[in-house]
Amino acid sequence: MSRRRRIILLSVFLLGVLLIVRLVERPHKGHTMPPVIPVRVAPVKTADVPITLRALGLVQAYRTVTIQPMITGPLQAVDFRQGSFVHRGALLARIDPRPYEAALAQARARRDQDLALLAVARDTLKRYELLITHHYISAEIVAQQKATVAEDRAIVAQDDAAIETARTNLSYTRIKAPITGRTGILAVNAGNIVSPATPGGIVTITTLQPIYVLFSLPQQDLPEVMQALHTQGQNVTAFVRKDGRRVVAARGVLAVLDNVINQSTGTLTLKARFKNPSFTLWPGAFVNVRLQVRTERHVLVVPSVAIRQGPEGSFVYVVREGRVKKKAGGSSAPVTRVAPVPVKLGFADQELTVIRAGLRAGEQVVVLGGSRLHPGAHIQILPTPLQNTRTTGHP
Repeated sequence: MSRRRRIILLSVFLLGVLLIVRLVERPHKGHTMPPVIPVRVAPVKTADVPITLRALGLVQAYRTVTIQPMITGPLQAVDFRQGSFVHRGALLARIDPRPYEAALAQARARRDQDLALLAVARDTLKRYELLITHHYISAEIVAQQKATVAEDRAIVAQDDAAIETARTNLSYTRIKAPITGRTGILAVNAGNIVSPATPGGIVTITTLQPIYVLFSLPQQDLPEVMQALHTQGQNVTAFVRKDGRRVVAARGVLAVLDNVINQSTGTLTLKARFKNPSFTLWPGAFVNVRLQVRTERHVLVVPSVAIRQGPEGSFVYVVREGRVKKKAGGSSAPVTRVAPVPVKLGFADQELTVIRAGLRAGEQVVVLGGSRLHPGAHIQILPTPLQNTRTTGHP
């Protein structure tokens, strides 16, 4: 037998052995358990869900007053500490009062002088009226004297107005707080000449308790905003960032809805009022705002991370229990699988999503590990770590 023929026969023999081995192994491999994918799940629950609208808000002082001098003069003293709280009527600063005290004294002296002239004119008129009864003087002289009395009376009234003006200007030398609030940075130091034209005034006072938050919402939210505007109780929540996470800063009420829609942006402008007891809200700061417009009662909810998107819309992976045969003619073993279930969604936020249709309360949905799944995939449910989760409302 030639060498080439021996090689061909050996190759045929090895090929036959390999084919026999494959045929023997195929039944066993056909019943090999598929890989198990570890996931975490969460139950479908029934809850009361507050429906909220979100916006970015700007904190605005409840009242802001710039303390502007009403008269001109040297600023003698500043009677408050910058950044401190002052009550309405508290003395803030003093302007040199001497020129205004002199003006008041001058106005009073002029009034006394004119009062004396008025008294003389009245006495003269009385004598003239007595003399005319005996025809010792003409009626024209009496008429002239009556005019003189009227003129002197008007001069005295003018003097009274001048006294009131001088008294008012003198009161402006003591500058008092018109509102209760927190003072800002002093703009003018004592010793400077101040006047009504002083740029920026002396200081600005802002009221921080209560305080406003200004924010905007799309115009299509107007019906729900109108409903929230007449809702009793606190329906606005302001959030701030603290230590890298969002925390509740304050809760307040929707106070004002602007009477026009911004045509350039198509938005509504709103104001919410907060008591701000701990001064967590500060004018000029930006905060995240949630306006609660209503509450949906007894609806099905799932964690928002469970929602997945496919070619036909939204779906979730639902846990299904089943059994699988280990091998031909052998017993079956329990197995946990997943099935994609289409769902109809309602309100959603970063935590919870309302399910309108597709699920039942008590079913379990995959919340972690879903990217590796496929219909019918075998899963292993991992224990859920203890954590604070919201089930009935916003934090």
